[in-house]
Amino acid sequence: MPLTKLDTVPALVLIDLQKGVAGLPTVHPAGEIIGQAAQLARAFRERGLPVVLVNVTGAAPGRTDAGPRNFSFPADWTELVPELERQPGDYIVTKQRVGAFIGTSLDVYLRQHDVTQIVLAGISTSFGVESTARSAYDHGYNVVLVVDAMTDRDAETHRHSVEKIFPRLGETATTDDVVNLLSY
Repeated sequence: MPLTKLDTVPALVLIDLQKGVAGLPTVHPAGEIIGQAAQLARAFRERGLPVVLVNVTGAAPGRTDAGPRNFSFPADWTELVPELERQPGDYIVTKQRVGAFIGTSLDVYLRQHDVTQIVLAGISTSFGVESTARSAYDHGYNVVLVVDAMTDRDAETHRHSVEKIFPRLGETATTDDVVNLLSY
């Protein structure tokens, strides 16, 4: 269902827009996704609304069919991309799981700021964004998924998340939809 309205206190949550993740090959150019996310961040900040920047520094310890990750991160892997223009009022969440809620203080922060709706974007659609959306939905937040401000490493998993999963977790929107609603 397309975005119908923004709550009184929405928060923007940007997933894994960090140098290491943004440097991976993606379906949609990471530069375009980062540009859309930066536009959203500016619009939220201009209205004094919470902006949450999430980065990932590790992975869950469980075994998977994909096997263990066998690579060392470059020194700047976890640094947020500069295009986000991080501000002192932004809330930073460093996660070690797929989603931004497990093992972090994200829910506490959002509740302390009376947030009832989260607007999600980032990389990757089917992993970090979808996992965070599922948790947000389970925590009782209204969820908005900004589909032109997210991408994935695989076209089919991106499409599946956007078309099949997201309509069951929240409302979808474009960057322009969100920015226009913030203008009222």
